[in-house]
Amino acid sequence: MKYLIQHRFTLMALAVTLALPWCLASGSLATELLIFAMAAMACNLLLGFTGLMSFGQGIFYGLGSYTCGLLLLHFNSSLWVTLAGAIAIGAVAATLVGWFAIRQRGVYFVMLTLAFSQMFYFLAYSLVDITGGDNGLLDIGRPNPRIAGWTLADIGSPWRYYTFVALIFLLVFVVMQRVAESRFGRTLVAIRENEARAMAVGYNTRVFKLAAFVISGAVTGLAGGLHAMLSGIAPLSNIEYHTSETILLMTVIGGTGHLFASVLGAATYVLAADWLSSFWPRWLMLLGFLLIAVTLYMQQGVWGLLGRILQRVRQRGRGYPAGIEVSKEQV
Repeated sequence: MKYLIQHRFTLMALAVTLALPWCLASGSLATELLIFAMAAMACNLLLGFTGLMSFGQGIFYGLGSYTCGLLLLHFNSSLWVTLAGAIAIGAVAATLVGWFAIRQRGVYFVMLTLAFSQMFYFLAYSLVDITGGDNGLLDIGRPNPRIAGWTLADIGSPWRYYTFVALIFLLVFVVMQRVAESRFGRTLVAIRENEARAMAVGYNTRVFKLAAFVISGAVTGLAGGLHAMLSGIAPLSNIEYHTSETILLMTVIGGTGHLFASVLGAATYVLAADWLSSFWPRWLMLLGFLLIAVTLYMQQGVWGLLGRILQRVRQRGRGYPAGIEVSKEQV
């Protein structure tokens, strides 16, 4: 029982990966959900744990897509080299952006990340020979995972590729959870709560914030590379600021400060977008109303809503009236 409680979030993530094939008819949609869940987790490490609202996540996501496309189209790289390249370029770009951005706070930090996002977008738009410009990179393949010349699995079909992405998602979730629960993760929370006090006790907050940026950029770059292999293209839209907004919205919808909440946020956004777009072309307006509702009535996101529902169930089970607030010790 102690083991189950200690690893409950990992087991919940595993349950999601096992449930999606039974709940969704499209393997591509299920795969996209897990890919964006990884990107949202990376964003949550910055926003929820470090208190940094970055509009530059699309940079790392787009560069991961482009790196994957270029390695497969021009160098015929293996799957592992391709994914490693996407991770590396995401980490390098995050180091560059973070090095300048963390020197500012508040609205100036947000403006810097947004400026970098616009700069990388216009670079991608202008370098047509490398990125394909407005057309992006097309006909990106999906190599099978191989070790020592042996093919481990065929990931050509949507559901087989989903299985491969699900394994990577679980690995990323476990690693990110370990980071969040480590002394490093607790230090990030301390910086979020009171950076001046964290500096006073001897922490170099810039180093910690830059490290969080690098981890976030590496995971987001991996997500971008996986998405390029899913869709077969690396579009220009992957690197524009709208992608940063989407990842940030998923993080806020799910709830900040909890990694599994990012999975809920990505699932809510992806499934709501798929459902709303199926019956109304202007589905983004309805999504806007959903975001307004989250802002007004669900400030802790879907994760906070589920927590309040669970608390009320516990109160009723112990005989407390539903309208009375009960402390954590009592519950």
